Amino acid sequence: MSLLKTEPPTPVKTLEELFAIAHAMEHEAAERYADIAGRMKDEGNPVLAAIFERLSADEKGHLGQVAHWSKQTRGKAPDPALIRWKIPETFDDEGASTIDPRLLNAYRALAMAVRNEERAFAFWSYVAAQATVPEIQQAAEAMAREELGHVATLRRERRRAFHANRSTEDGSAGGELVQDAAFLEQRLADLLEPLAARAPEAERVRMRTFVEEARQHALELEGAPIGTPSGSLLRALPDSPIALAELLTERYLEAADSLRDERELLRAQEFAGRAIARLAWLRSDLPELRHNEDR
Repeated sequence: MSLLKTEPPTPVKTLEELFAIAHAMEHEAAERYADIAGRMKDEGNPVLAAIFERLSADEKGHLGQVAHWSKQTRGKAPDPALIRWKIPETFDDEGASTIDPRLLNAYRALAMAVRNEERAFAFWSYVAAQATVPEIQQAAEAMAREELGHVATLRRERRRAFHANRSTEDGSAGGELVQDAAFLEQRLADLLEPLAARAPEAERVRMRTFVEEARQHALELEGAPIGTPSGSLLRALPDSPIALAELLTERYLEAADSLRDERELLRAQEFAGRAIARLAWLRSDLPELRHNEDR
């Protein structure tokens, strides 16, 4: 199952249409984050207001980049009139616009932003896959890579917020361990295999595919590891497939964010893209496991 509720209904036909879609998506995100920031400020929560204000500013920056790219390549600003179909939803405030601010914290706010960027990545991946014109495919792939970069940045900030919150709660950040991606992929396969065996038929085939994919990833990574920063630490190995899939997604995005060799960077991005798709399906089709998701 996709991160998106609906897929793009038809291929994007022109670069002008692509820029118009990208501009509309960034504009919506900027406006909605700004609205949430205003509400947080009105409710007397300046810390969360500052987080959402920064998220809105980041989206406005992306908006400016899209406009610049459009003017540079097509000599004009994005034109919303060129959008031929309703854009699939990529922004979800997950109740932040109405929830009691006391029930929201920095980690949850950033986690919501991460999922929004993951949906944007999924959208541009679909556009690239559907493209019938090389320049559209290349532009959509560039958009997808940009979203991967945004995901990596927000995940890094989310992790800091998580550790800050945990240190506040128990006064400690020690006793942590590091596991490489090959080991984690093998562990994920081991966790998914018994679930696949007893899953309903509709989910069984997909889960077995993920089991085989994870084992193949493990073999590939044992022979040619992807270097990840040492900051991705654990107190204990997750025992939930969703939590483990989340961790692997983070590892690959960390690698893509730090690698400078273009070949290795593209390889890390490919692993990250597959990991995001896997995580989205597990979240959507294994709701009974979600209580361990944000380990």
